[in-house]
Amino acid sequence: MKVISPSVLILGANADVAKAAIPMYIAKGYGVIAASRSTGELQEFALKRQYSMSQMTVLYFDAAAFETHQVFYDNLPAKPAIVVYAAGFLKNNEEALRDWKGSFNMMKVHYCGAVSILNIIAMDESNQNLKRIIGVSSLSGVRGRKSNFIYGSTKSAFTQYLAGLRQYLFSRNIQVNVIVAGYIQSKMTAGLDLPESLMLEPSFIAKAVVNAGRSFVIVPGFKWKMIYHILRLMPERLVAKLP
Repeated sequence: MKVISPSVLILGANADVAKAAIPMYIAKGYGVIAASRSTGELQEFALKRQYSMSQMTVLYFDAAAFETHQVFYDNLPAKPAIVVYAAGFLKNNEEALRDWKGSFNMMKVHYCGAVSILNIIAMDESNQNLKRIIGVSSLSGVRGRKSNFIYGSTKSAFTQYLAGLRQYLFSRNIQVNVIVAGYIQSKMTAGLDLPESLMLEPSFIAKAVVNAGRSFVIVPGFKWKMIYHILRLMPERLVAKLP
């Protein structure tokens, strides 16, 4: 099984943003290794677009199955030039407060699983192809808010991990970016009561992923850039009044 070189490894590739990014990477000449638990959906996705196996290869990857990550990486058909971590899982805050299993799964998918696999990838100094690691995070991780602080804390931890990884890999000239996204029109947010004026299409976020430059924090969308900066600077007494 040969994959076009250079290749992009997308972890959590069945996420809406990830699926929107796949054709963009292929159009740029990359081979995509799409890894997810939802291999059937990804294979249908590839079939509909008539991608060859050299353009898009589908592999099984479970972010929460840490013990499988080393074998998964060792058996990749090509070592990646770009890695995108887009795996996600959401429980609303009230459910998460009462359901430890759901809370822990968010921690495993957004943080523990990311650290597990990205450590393996980052420490493979034999992979001279590796140029960039991108994590898809969330504005929910910027400040703790009573409506979503469990989900937000997992995204905050992920963002801080990527910040340190960026510094660690600087001497090897490997870029690390974090996409700090606002509300996305996606499977994960379906059914949530969110303001329509702030919803972003997955393809809009995907463009920010595919076109990531040298900035560490990338906040897609002008409105969300403003919200990001306001949240960072807002006094705690005002943050406490937010939903």
